[in-house]
Amino acid sequence: MGIAEGKVAIITGVARGQGRSHALRLASEGADIIGMDICEDIPTMNYPNANDADLQETVKLVEGLGRKIIARKADVRDAAAVKAVADEGFDAFGRIDIALSNAGIIRLGAGPVEDEPQTWLDVLNTNLSGAYYLIRAVAPRIIEGGRGGSIILTGSTAALRPSVSHEASATAYTASKFGLVGLGKQWAAEYAPHSIRVNVIHPTGVISGMTMNAAMAAMQEEAMKGGANTISAMQNALPIDILPPEEISNTVAFLVSDQAQYITGVSLPVDAGFAVR
Repeated sequence: MGIAEGKVAIITGVARGQGRSHALRLASEGADIIGMDICEDIPTMNYPNANDADLQETVKLVEGLGRKIIARKADVRDAAAVKAVADEGFDAFGRIDIALSNAGIIRLGAGPVEDEPQTWLDVLNTNLSGAYYLIRAVAPRIIEGGRGGSIILTGSTAALRPSVSHEASATAYTASKFGLVGLGKQWAAEYAPHSIRVNVIHPTGVISGMTMNAAMAAMQEEAMKGGANTISAMQNALPIDILPPEEISNTVAFLVSDQAQYITGVSLPVDAGFAVR
């Protein structure tokens, strides 16, 4: 029997990267999945988001593990859309036990930004408000079940050791990830009487659509030539440049398991020593 047998997990940014990896890991442990992803590009960002085909691939892979999944297009910046998916999933499965706020964006590089205020808002609203909308939609459902539960927010090493940048996107990204730490601690205290645990994980660079794209490749090339950018300052202490998403999913699996039943309000780095370098 898996650690999530009979449980239901809701995951944002489920179409690829860490979101898909978390869905597959929890499905392999017996959970059914409620997933959502924007599946369209955001004009202020300079790399492509997941698409419909990516979302359907996640569906296929979860179903291939013998579990059920409801996967919908939804923008986490839209509170009503997030709640609609959560409500549909709850109506279908009759419970929600695990919530993973995973969706996140950042504009890459130091190129010109046509609409800086909108860039700031898009990053904050995706990374921070999106987490707020998700948990406010599902926490009452977890409480209603009376079985306790686990909430995990995806932070970043940016909340442990920020990079030097004046750019709207990078600044908003750091602010949003620090904000998640505050939300995590606030919710850990709020939901503790219901045996709902809330933790924040802080990955270093992870193989995903955010890191494997032309904009990131250009930054890496600039850093290799001695240019100063946020990538040039991002090095792990352990001898690995970037983590596969499955390594973050291992931590997720631990935190949702009974082995972590008394861990709450924690910010946990999964960063290959990035923060201590």
